[in-house]
Amino acid sequence: MKTDKTTALAMRDDVLKLLSDNEMASVSSAEAVAHLSKGDEYLDLEALGKGVLRADGSATLMENVLPQKAVQPATWTKILAKLATPAAHS
Repeated sequence: MKTDKTTALAMRDDVLKLLSDNEMASVSSAEAVAHLSKGDEYLDLEALGKGVLRADGSATLMENVLPQKAVQPATWTKILAKLATPAAHS
């Protein structure tokens, strides 16, 4: 039986595997930004169970953030499908 931490790390790894090399570079570049713009959608890679979050415009710790705008729409759709899969949470 997996622990919650192990499950969370496995899910984070599964999500990151869906990103292309270019998208990974874009996400890495986004880490250098101080904040997301108000209304930007993102995932907290340390708390994927929270689902899609919306930035309020204040400073956000970017090291664990996957901004929607950093990935292609098709990749974002795959990520959301992965998060919605019940087996992904067990």
